[in-house]
Amino acid sequence: MEIYGTKIDKKWQKIWEDTDLYKFDKDNLKEKLYVLEMFSYPSGAKLHAGHWFNYAPVDSWARLKKMQGYNVFQPMGFDAFGLPAENYAIKTGLHPKDSTLKNIETMEKQLKAMGAMFNWDAEVVTCNPDYYKWTQWLFLKLYEKGLAYRKKAPVNWCPSCNTVLANEQVIDGTCERCGTEVTKKDLTQWFFKITDYADELLEKLEPLDWPEKTKSMQKHWIGKSKGAEVTFKAYDSDITFDVFTTRVDTLFGVTYVVLAPESPLTDKLTIDEYKTAVETYKQHTKKQSEIERQSLTREKTGVFTGSYAINPVNGKKIPIWVADYVLATYGTGAVMAVPSHDERDFDFATKYKLPIIRVIEGGEKLPYAGYGKLVSSENFNDLSGNEAKEAIINTLSKKDLGRWKVNYRLHDWLVSRQRYWGAPIPIVYCDTCGIVPVPEDQLPIELPYDVEFTPDGKSPLAKSEDFVNTTCPHCGGKAKREVDTLDTFVCSSWYYLRYADNKNSEMAFDPNKINKILPVDKYVGGPEHACMHLLYARFMTKALRDMGYLDFDEPFKSLRHQGLILGPDGQKMSKSKGNTISPDDYISKYGADVFRLYLMFGFDFVEGGAWSDDGIKAMAKFVDRAQRILSKCTDYINLGGKSKNTIDKAEKELNYVRHFSIKGISEDAEKFQFNTCIARIMEFTNALTKYSSCQVKNPVFLKECLDDFIKILAPFAPHFCEEQWSILTNNFSIFNEKWPEFDPKALVKDEVEIAIQVNGKIKARFNIPANLDDTSIENAALEDSSVKIALEGKTILKIIVIKGRLVNIVVK
Repeated sequence: MEIYGTKIDKKWQKIWEDTDLYKFDKDNLKEKLYVLEMFSYPSGAKLHAGHWFNYAPVDSWARLKKMQGYNVFQPMGFDAFGLPAENYAIKTGLHPKDSTLKNIETMEKQLKAMGAMFNWDAEVVTCNPDYYKWTQWLFLKLYEKGLAYRKKAPVNWCPSCNTVLANEQVIDGTCERCGTEVTKKDLTQWFFKITDYADELLEKLEPLDWPEKTKSMQKHWIGKSKGAEVTFKAYDSDITFDVFTTRVDTLFGVTYVVLAPESPLTDKLTIDEYKTAVETYKQHTKKQSEIERQSLTREKTGVFTGSYAINPVNGKKIPIWVADYVLATYGTGAVMAVPSHDERDFDFATKYKLPIIRVIEGGEKLPYAGYGKLVSSENFNDLSGNEAKEAIINTLSKKDLGRWKVNYRLHDWLVSRQRYWGAPIPIVYCDTCGIVPVPEDQLPIELPYDVEFTPDGKSPLAKSEDFVNTTCPHCGGKAKREVDTLDTFVCSSWYYLRYADNKNSEMAFDPNKINKILPVDKYVGGPEHACMHLLYARFMTKALRDMGYLDFDEPFKSLRHQGLILGPDGQKMSKSKGNTISPDDYISKYGADVFRLYLMFGFDFVEGGAWSDDGIKAMAKFVDRAQRILSKCTDYINLGGKSKNTIDKAEKELNYVRHFSIKGISEDAEKFQFNTCIARIMEFTNALTKYSSCQVKNPVFLKECLDDFIKILAPFAPHFCEEQWSILTNNFSIFNEKWPEFDPKALVKDEVEIAIQVNGKIKARFNIPANLDDTSIENAALEDSSVKIALEGKTILKIIVIKGRLVNIVVK
């Protein structure tokens, strides 16, 4: 009889599907639990072990919660637009739509073979018009509220992929997809005004049940700084520029100022003698990402413009430099340098032999000298840091040279992409009416199929005259459509809303339904999305709330990240390295449950680790062993073994392990510590094996233990346990059963094993009554023969008793 494998998997998957066992009851939301895994990119042909590591353990947790009485909603879909899918299509020669839908079909089969509780009737596919119609609707709503706008801006440009890249898509100055060196390019782009929500995005982070590292990353990315904006005037010129500083009290120590290479001021302030050097430096800087340029460990470089500025607090003439660590998109694109009180400025000044003037007394030399006394000017002498700041700003504000300011590192979200495979932006351009949003009743603006999408530096849609040429919705005159498509992060910024109302053809979602089912209770996915997807989804939720569609502030109440499954060589999986792990082969050989169990036992969920064929073989042996003991115990019960009226030592030991396992798994699963959950199940298996070897067993008690054993194993091996449950009880679906509760009384032992140490080295072990007092424990330890031998010729200095664990005898 097959106890696990594809035959058993298919049998129960069909039963689950035919009976709608996992159907979400939208009319019973009192105990609803919205469980969501980040949906997958169908840019590759198949799912890999990393997808499984995200989905299977979370499904096990969801199954446990279902048995605890929760009404679980666990949808699944596909993030189907974007550059990876387009690159895959270019590589294979297939049209992106054809290759993407084909990949989705394959992945659906793989996901169903997993045996998860996915609510497939809630599926969304972002490249289908019935989804991106509403992505376009969201764009229009943001535009209507002034949260979508168009401007010219420098962007990361990959000349090979011929598209804009986000900062996070630039790795060591190259495109993460193709490895080509990235440059900077000025383009007119569409942006979402995420900066309007910067304060709330910060304030609402703290209460969330999210990993602290992810919250810290978002805080850093938003980068709120409270300080002052100070105006500098160029020497012998009417040109002025502002700098932002959190330490206005160090203005007297400013010995030079620095401009961003891409700042318009750089060209204006560079004199002829230095133009060649500055231009060369600018071209060099274009090849670097903003993240690289802001690295604290990277050596700082710069060039002199030949111009000078006037320090507004003391009138001193100071040089104006250009350096790559200053960004035009952060602050004002100019910074003041105080080398005596800033490590970065100190290194730069030392390298280029620029003056260093100490202006704060007290505190450490580097970095900033704390809040000591200002010593550089008699007008502000002996003022402490905060007093000095207040006095200096008051003085400068009277001359219109300074003001208080709050600054952010966060930029507005650039959503334009110069590629084909994305949602068309619902905007037309009319010579008479200007920028015109497409009316909602004309949505979706469908992506044309017959388009040449091979990269050539232009938006592919610009080549389709049928798409580009249209009529103006306002005046009826000739107009042209926007040819850029939306960043795929726009699609994923709201998909969790559509899941709950995916069949709605009249609106993106019905607020009456959504506000009862959302927010998401448990969200799980990779940590690489901390500063893009998660931030964008939070912004979209808050914007929709302010438009009156949502009554909650945050999309994901609780967040967990899974680790990375590496290849057998310990390296990140890659086709080029030949170390990828396909689940399909292992499932064909062992079945979905063994694969799932290995992933949960073999790896810490947060840390991940390297794949091991030996590990999955060992897990298959464990399932074999579990089946054998279940079969042996079931046969004994069915034979009608003689029942006992007394509870013996063997039963107490098994009952202890039984309830210890229930308690431990219930607690560890909530922490996503799945490896320890499986370890406890293995302990329970050992205890059942030991009890089954007893000559006289209690069949009633044994049946209760088997019931609980199968129940607590069921979330982690669903197909196997459904089969075993049907054999043991002849009842339908163990997942209709209640999750067992532990009995605290069963965890109180009559006897405990005590280790006896002499000077820290174990000399003996023995069992004693659990309620024995310390004096009696000491006496029992001293009577042990092995201990007596160890104490011969020794003087006892003291005896330490740790109740329930050990006795340590200290001698000399």
